[in-house]
Amino acid sequence: MYAYLKGKFSFKSASQVYVDVHGVGYEVNITLNTYTAIEGLDDGMLYTYLQIKEDAHTLYGFFDKEEKDMFVLLISVSGVGAATARMMLSSLRPDEVTNAITSNNVKLIESVKGIGKKTAERLVLELRDKVGNKSTTSSQTWEKGVFSIEKDAVNALVALGIAPKQAEAAVKKIITAEPTITKLEHLIKQALKAI
Repeated sequence: MYAYLKGKFSFKSASQVYVDVHGVGYEVNITLNTYTAIEGLDDGMLYTYLQIKEDAHTLYGFFDKEEKDMFVLLISVSGVGAATARMMLSSLRPDEVTNAITSNNVKLIESVKGIGKKTAERLVLELRDKVGNKSTTSSQTWEKGVFSIEKDAVNALVALGIAPKQAEAAVKKIITAEPTITKLEHLIKQALKAI
């Protein structure tokens, strides 16, 4: 229904952004990769996907079209919902997902929180032909500055469905192991692997 939204980012967190389009505010759920890309921007464009369910209409936004296309492919697989697809695209970039599927790397897909072995195998089986001919290598560089990195990481993990205490413990574990860490995306990905 909505191909994209272009406007001012009036609020941003690691899992959600409000896009002000001529005075109308849209609440958009985003991935960690998208957050990293837009964090330093005051306005911009997000490719969107509207999921309509009986009890909710939920808008998902993506910084680039490759990520949106991968999201739509992922949720087309039985047993993979929007929350799981968003978690997957917060842990891996679209090109990493494509490479994992085409190279039959079930272990990498299985390493994403919420994806078991059977779901990972189903993803590879059902999407191998669909992504095999596509090149989803992104030219984006995902860089950011430091801003309350530990708190932001915990908030992002909680927004992705992880219990607050579990999220805090995972983030502390990574920060203890890598005290010089400055990239939020890296911290969250490492914390997801530690859970």
